[in-house]
Amino acid sequence: MNIQWYPGHMTKARRQMQEDIRLVDLVIEIVDARVPVSSRNPDIDELGKNKQRLLILNKADLADEQRNEEWTRYFKKAGFYVVSADSRKSADMKAVQNAIREAGREKRERDLKRGIKNRPVRAMVAGIPNVGKSTFINSFAGKACTRTGNKPGVTKGVQWIRLNKEAELLDTPGILWPKFDDQQTGVHLALIGSVKDEVLDLEELAVVLVGFLKEEYPGVLSNRYGVTEEAPPAEILSEIGRIRGCLKKGEEIDYTKTCSLLMDDYRSGRLGRITLEKVPVQAQ
Repeated sequence: MNIQWYPGHMTKARRQMQEDIRLVDLVIEIVDARVPVSSRNPDIDELGKNKQRLLILNKADLADEQRNEEWTRYFKKAGFYVVSADSRKSADMKAVQNAIREAGREKRERDLKRGIKNRPVRAMVAGIPNVGKSTFINSFAGKACTRTGNKPGVTKGVQWIRLNKEAELLDTPGILWPKFDDQQTGVHLALIGSVKDEVLDLEELAVVLVGFLKEEYPGVLSNRYGVTEEAPPAEILSEIGRIRGCLKKGEEIDYTKTCSLLMDDYRSGRLGRITLEKVPVQAQ
């Protein structure tokens, strides 16, 4: 499957982030816990290399719990602060606040040595489409947040949200999109909905998903749809359509409806908690 989706405003977004990143102490990167590698943009590593880094494994409630733990350990070893979260849960947002406090400890100590007291940690939020960045910002900032406006010496037009006395959030930073040098990255992002379905071959994508579930999560398809998983993926997809009544005139399988049904069930979590990517064996 060949997926190419590289919007032209990528360059503009990167340039905006280069401008904004000098204003912050911390880069908060939101990724989808189901595809923690594919939903990262390698540009963020380069742009944020001199900053503290906090990685949010978002939508963790849709991902395999054991895989969440494995990926948390993996990224911590790589030098990140890591929080596995469902952005809609206040308890998870409290864990993020604690991580920001920990990540900002060195900065506060440097400030105190220079006679600067109570300057909040300034954080930028970055993330590719559909990883839940807007939900995270809205949930984390909450209704009680206040916009502090343009600060002296800060680029014109940059807006900050005061979360509390300890942290400020840079509002609406540029969003970055990955270029799919590895086609598996494109497939994974298509499966979680980060690539518009209109530009995809949904039937081919659905067959890929069926094959993956059959191998990595045996029993999921049979439990949900009552199909036999011994058949090839394309035949299993047809059986799902037949059992669920996704039919055209003459009892012909309506693959458009069948594929949409399968994708919706996966993306919403109705198939269970499923992660598409494993931690590299050598890293475990």
